[in-house]
Amino acid sequence: MSAQLPAAEVGVETLEKLPAVQRAAEFFVREADWILQQQIRLTSIPAPPFHEEERGRYLEEQFRALGLENVRRDAIGNVLGERPGSDPEHVVLISAHIDTVFPAGTEIAVRHEGENWVGPGIADNGAGVAALLALAGALRDTRLRTGATLLFAANVGEEGEGNLRGMQALFADGALRRRVRAAIAIDGSNAERLTAQALGSKRFQIVVRGPGGHSWADFGLPNPIQALARAITRMTAVQVPAQPRTAFNVGEISGGTAVNAIPYEASVKVDIRSEMESEIERLEYEMRAAVAEAVAQENAWARVPGGPLEAEIRVIGRRPAGELPPTARIIEIFRAVDAHLGIKTSLQRSSTDANVPISLGIEAVAVGGGGRSGASHSPREWYDPTGREVGLKRILLATLLLAGVEE
Repeated sequence: MSAQLPAAEVGVETLEKLPAVQRAAEFFVREADWILQQQIRLTSIPAPPFHEEERGRYLEEQFRALGLENVRRDAIGNVLGERPGSDPEHVVLISAHIDTVFPAGTEIAVRHEGENWVGPGIADNGAGVAALLALAGALRDTRLRTGATLLFAANVGEEGEGNLRGMQALFADGALRRRVRAAIAIDGSNAERLTAQALGSKRFQIVVRGPGGHSWADFGLPNPIQALARAITRMTAVQVPAQPRTAFNVGEISGGTAVNAIPYEASVKVDIRSEMESEIERLEYEMRAAVAEAVAQENAWARVPGGPLEAEIRVIGRRPAGELPPTARIIEIFRAVDAHLGIKTSLQRSSTDANVPISLGIEAVAVGGGGRSGASHSPREWYDPTGREVGLKRILLATLLLAGVEE
């Protein structure tokens, strides 16, 4: 007769002594080379923003080979697989994003340099996706049964203008959203990191259009670049609070065709970030007011008839803010696991896939998959698998405590 050990009642030490859990943890050491080879193989498959299909197809094959059930790819490209528990209405989501920041055509050749493996995306998020496969493999080799269903997700669209689209699509499914009780996003390597505070952001492209003309013959026509210069000047004068920490950035500016031509179009991209949604909303209001005023001023300055400037503001990115209370069960579980494993928990705020469930009131964190890494988002990105098994064991124990186990 099996006795269920709910996560709220079982301690880390008790859980770790279960034979099935011990076998699962041994998998990470025994199959360390297989995990590394999966990471190298995954990194070698290009997955630029909005083009993750090839990597998704590979992961769909791996999910099936690892014995996950109901394996499928959804309409947006997320690859999903389940390890059913005794309670189908209780789901713990374990995810890792499969996209990279590197554009199509980036040369990817993973190479070994000393203790490190070097290549674009080897850590972010090659390490995270390899950890996802390692967890599925470790659980496959045991008879351990969880109370909650474990939903494995290799999701698209975490980086840059991907706008968390993979995770957004998952939680747009109301039936799934109601079943998910906790979520763990595996991102990168750092096994001390515990991201339970979601840094919110909103990104815009501002486009100003006008008639355009010759710099001499048509001098006096309104100029889109001049209007944007006015808007940027006003925006940078806006005060932001120290708490909640808030920031904005004008990251790209473009426009014009020649030094002797009045441009007919110019644009900028603006990034607004804050720990609090209300500050993002306030800065958006200030930005829109600055653009409206700048266009009006430039149109008033115009000396030659030819048509006024018009501005368009497009939202090109949205990441919700939020944070878990320090007493959240998922935080307490990770702290308990970390204390048991000798890991010094580093509670952090960042923008990750965990933003989405946190903003919906679902307990979620982002964690690293173990090992060490550096030079993230560069061609020199590197990963050292030393100690990876500790980070994987951390995720395994926390997942089982969240899901509950049966022996």
